Amino acid sequence: MDKKPLRPNAKRQPGGRGFKNFGFVALVVLVVLISYAAYRQPSTLKEIPLTQVIHQANDGQYKKIVVNGDELDITQKGQSKATLKSYKESNTTLKQEGVNYNKVEVSIKPPSSTGQIVSSLAINLIPVVLIGGLLYFALRSAQGQGNQALSFGKSRARLYGNEKDKVSFKNVAGQAEAKQDLQEVVEFLKFPKKFASLGARIPKGVLLIGPPGTGKTMLARAVAGEAGVPFFSISGSEFVEMFVGVGASRVRDLFAKAKKNAPCIIFIDEIDAVGRRRGSGMGGGHDEREQTLNQILVEMDGFEQGQNVIVLAATNRADVLDPALLRPGRFDRRVSIALPERADREAILKVHFTDKPLAKGVDLDALAAKTAGSSGADLANITNEAAIIAARNNHTQISQSDVTEAFERVAIGPERKSKVMNDKEKELTAYHEAGHALVGHVLPDSDPIHKVTIIPRGGTGGVTWSIPPTDKSYHSIVEYKDILARALGGRVAEEVLYGHDKVTTGAGSDLQQAAELARDMIVKQGMGSGKLRDQVFHVEEGMMIERMVHEREYSDDTAKLIDQEVEALITEAASRARLVIKHNLKYMEALKDKLLEKETVDADEVSEIFAGSRMPKEAALY
Repeated sequence: MDKKPLRPNAKRQPGGRGFKNFGFVALVVLVVLISYAAYRQPSTLKEIPLTQVIHQANDGQYKKIVVNGDELDITQKGQSKATLKSYKESNTTLKQEGVNYNKVEVSIKPPSSTGQIVSSLAINLIPVVLIGGLLYFALRSAQGQGNQALSFGKSRARLYGNEKDKVSFKNVAGQAEAKQDLQEVVEFLKFPKKFASLGARIPKGVLLIGPPGTGKTMLARAVAGEAGVPFFSISGSEFVEMFVGVGASRVRDLFAKAKKNAPCIIFIDEIDAVGRRRGSGMGGGHDEREQTLNQILVEMDGFEQGQNVIVLAATNRADVLDPALLRPGRFDRRVSIALPERADREAILKVHFTDKPLAKGVDLDALAAKTAGSSGADLANITNEAAIIAARNNHTQISQSDVTEAFERVAIGPERKSKVMNDKEKELTAYHEAGHALVGHVLPDSDPIHKVTIIPRGGTGGVTWSIPPTDKSYHSIVEYKDILARALGGRVAEEVLYGHDKVTTGAGSDLQQAAELARDMIVKQGMGSGKLRDQVFHVEEGMMIERMVHEREYSDDTAKLIDQEVEALITEAASRARLVIKHNLKYMEALKDKLLEKETVDADEVSEIFAGSRMPKEAALY
């Protein structure tokens, strides 16, 4: 995985950690000084007037007088230290004041005010300095916050292009056609004069369309890496804020920065967040999302010739984008990025296993064959899970068993061996999964059974796993009907063995899957019968509020016919599954026994157990 590059010219914001540390230390020092000044013990010497000092000194009541400037520290007879204090006039001596030096010992301490001055300055100036420093940093922090407030409408795009490990087309496995289309964009950026000399205009926008996880962002960064130009990356959702006009302001700022750094690439990920079709009735004409989209349209149309700024955008919902965004002059090109084929999947797996110690004998081709329909992100997840499992098992290399477990963990969920089932539940689960497997094995257009287990995985009590032998681009009606029958095989097996009144909730997800597939066949694929054959019906797939706003495009009578067609498909599938199970009951019993014994049965054992099973003639008539 690529390391996230640092933002170029990133500056430390004022009022950060340094300010917090300084403020804390200053506050502690200030509290200590205030406490010292407040709780400092006053002098314990008793203060007496000078006249009393002269009178008592001449009477011989004092042992010693220490003169410290104008301050007198007096030790009485019978005492070991000074107990009295007094003050004399400046520029005079005790003798001048009338003290008889023969009656008392007088010592003069040289005057020194340095310590007093330093102490006074420390007590009086340090708090002032600390308070001033706190005010300075507080004002500086407030100024930083003000700058952030003023930059509220600035673009939050991250700039790439200065990192050492740049992404290139070599880092993107598969997608040969997409890379070929994008290679021309690289040529435009690297050699603009070559095309300008022939009157060719640089494309302003390239839209990357494909399912999630197929590498749209990686391809966009590879274009920037190949061309060696700056790459501004931002998500569509980062334009939109609660305040109207902020998104449009950020769009203007982003395009202004891009023009200053031309030639460069602007990449807008998930552009459908702001690029949805306008006039939907959601939010009105002042909707912040629509204002942002309007500004994007204006900026893309307003590019000056020769700027060499290309906008790359990615989405997996091109059907909801506004037509004005897709017209020539805005997004001139559309690059379709499909799910990888088998050879591409193997290449992707090799890329992700490059920095991982892989044991000899690991068959990546077989793994690529099993992962039909997986995206590049799915494959990356499998390789990462394999490394985690190998580390958990204290392996020094990733073995075939680690890869297999990782694949199954990602595809059908982790095993929940801690869930304890009693014997009756185990038998019911075994019959249920054996019913799925038997129907799937017998019906000719169903995918081969890969594995059957009664160990709970994910949210299921057991799994019957079918994998297509090859990648498929099209599916027929008979294929879908076999899938429907296989999905209902578990519920029908319970019904045949235990009776209609004793079926369980274990088939809940199977019934939901069958209902969704049947409705999709009727509504979207035109696979109905009678009046609905070869007809499709648009169904709004947005949020609930959008579905409520948009009027249904077919009548109540047609909706009733759709419900009847869906019901007919489900009923037919259940009837076919029932015929197959009743005709091959002994084979289902055999698989049930094997599942109770081993808990997991692989494809070869399933084929061996079901050898001799066949489809009844009645089931073939549907």
